[in-house]
Amino acid sequence: MPLPRRRRDDFEDSRLYEYPQHLRGAIEDAPTGAGVYIFHGQEGDLPLYIGKSINIRARLLSHLRTPDEARMLRQTQRISHIRTAGEIGALLLEAQMIKAQHPLFNQKLRRNQQLCSLQLTGDVPQVVYARDIDFASQPELYGLYASRHAALDALRAIADQNKLCYGPLGLEKLHPGKACFRAAIRQCAGVCRGDESPTAHRERLFSSLLALRVECWPYPGAVGLVERDGEFTQIHVVQHWCYLGSAPSVETARQLSQTASQVAAHFDADGYKILCRPVLTRSVEILAL
Repeated sequence: MPLPRRRRDDFEDSRLYEYPQHLRGAIEDAPTGAGVYIFHGQEGDLPLYIGKSINIRARLLSHLRTPDEARMLRQTQRISHIRTAGEIGALLLEAQMIKAQHPLFNQKLRRNQQLCSLQLTGDVPQVVYARDIDFASQPELYGLYASRHAALDALRAIADQNKLCYGPLGLEKLHPGKACFRAAIRQCAGVCRGDESPTAHRERLFSSLLALRVECWPYPGAVGLVERDGEFTQIHVVQHWCYLGSAPSVETARQLSQTASQVAAHFDADGYKILCRPVLTRSVEILAL
């Protein structure tokens, strides 16, 4: 039985998911270690996309999975990379470069001017902003959100999951002596009509927020997180959950921390999410600087 004739569309699809010829050398030269890679566009060599991986070559080879990625590669003039000594360094450098260079195909990372959290004022959660208080040293903050709207949506979700009343949370204005509508449909446990005590309601609110607590920076100043890959060593300098840069030696890291300390290191949400677990669990070597 003769094989079916290959359609022109099939041939074009196969061409779609191939690296352009002028980029294949960059794939062959890419290292198999951790780091950041950059797809550069044709106009002004500006970055189209910045990514990270613990194996740069393998990650580059996997970049032809969707039509969007294929379209990005057709606009790419060249590919460059920056090696790091481990995954933490790659994550920190990627986040720093994306926020500094705003590549076309990357999603925008959070800006500290809009960053907010929930803080208990008495028994009522309030939205507070990183531009007004230092999230690295302010205790009893819960969650990191890109906007006030996102923070209030998260608070409503917490209330819905735990049958908390919108009234005491400041999400709904209740008329004196009247229960909320959600109590009537059993979505509120009924603190608004006396079915449970305000103390019990407060304890359930606090318990539900605990998993979202933002940890304060646990050191008096900057520290260095050490990563090694064979003879390649990097010390990532961090203060107040903010990545200040990487250095090849302790002496250079100390110089970097002293130079950076002249400019206030503000809390960074992306740095916090990357660094919180390794710093608090000390799963990585940490040096006081």
